[in-house]
Amino acid sequence: MVKERVTVIDIARAAGVSKSTVSLVLQASPLVNEVTRAKVNAVIRELGYVYNRGAANLRQSNAKSKIIGVVVNDLTNSFFAELAVGIDMVVQSAGYVQFLANTGESLDRQREVIASMREHGISGLILSPARGTEASDLKPLVAAGIPVVNVVRQVVGAKVSSLISDNHAGAHAAVTHLAGLGHRRIAFLGGFADTAVFHERFQGYRDALIHAGLDAGEDLVIGSAPSRAGGVAAVERALALPVQPTAALCFNDAVAFGACDGLRAKRLEPGVDFAVVGFDDVIEAKTAVPALTTVSVDPQGMGWRTAQLLLKQINAGKADAEAIVGSVRLVIRQSCGSSADKRERLALI
Repeated sequence: MVKERVTVIDIARAAGVSKSTVSLVLQASPLVNEVTRAKVNAVIRELGYVYNRGAANLRQSNAKSKIIGVVVNDLTNSFFAELAVGIDMVVQSAGYVQFLANTGESLDRQREVIASMREHGISGLILSPARGTEASDLKPLVAAGIPVVNVVRQVVGAKVSSLISDNHAGAHAAVTHLAGLGHRRIAFLGGFADTAVFHERFQGYRDALIHAGLDAGEDLVIGSAPSRAGGVAAVERALALPVQPTAALCFNDAVAFGACDGLRAKRLEPGVDFAVVGFDDVIEAKTAVPALTTVSVDPQGMGWRTAQLLLKQINAGKADAEAIVGSVRLVIRQSCGSSADKRERLALI
């Protein structure tokens, strides 16, 4: 059962002041003395009240919010830009506006932007959670009856919907392909080890190595920021190993692009001297030189499906949690060195 919202009247009663005084505090009016302001703010914090600025602005016209909040953990990664485009195509056609924010993996920033979105009366939230997000961080949204869909990353124990890609199957297919090309030392480059996505992709990588009877040593797993700079750093460490790998599955395409940069800095040619496989299939993957072999999760399509799931919950007036795992496919291009005729092809997963 959804908990009733705390109202201005509740705040006024608990603080022993009038409703109009509470409203003035919420509007940061200079007409309220500091002692009263402090007392009211203390009650607001204690009761967990969230000021719905959008509702306040629209109350007189009886209008409803048509805002969808979208919060991502790394907008510098082009994957999330493509995801946001997919979301926007769906919500815009449904008459909603996307309110987009980037957390840069900061939990504090995530709390700030979600609180701000709630003030503006969002109808629902799409969230790619920052590292360390816990179920308790999403509990106030669930209690308030605000539909939430987690995308890309799940939050263990959170009673909200989620849409992720089949990370295990994608990583398994990529490593199986590299093993089939004759590679015997295959590295796993990039990513934060404290995220569920990392563990799912790593487990697919490791299971494929074991299945192929290959070395699954810890020295071949090199974590780094999931960025282009992180890819440069990770491949440098891989090439410094006593016995170098000859191929790598990268945590995402950004890391893969960085790995290619790092290889060239060592006068090694991606796809010729060292095989590189990414994960995501961002737009740049097809036009890169060499074109990037990668596990495609269809970022824009993932955005469409996430937005459709959220709108379904908004229209139904309830937020029954659903967990969806999207299919992936291995797109074989030149960076893994397997396509002599340079034509793109797909591998079945």
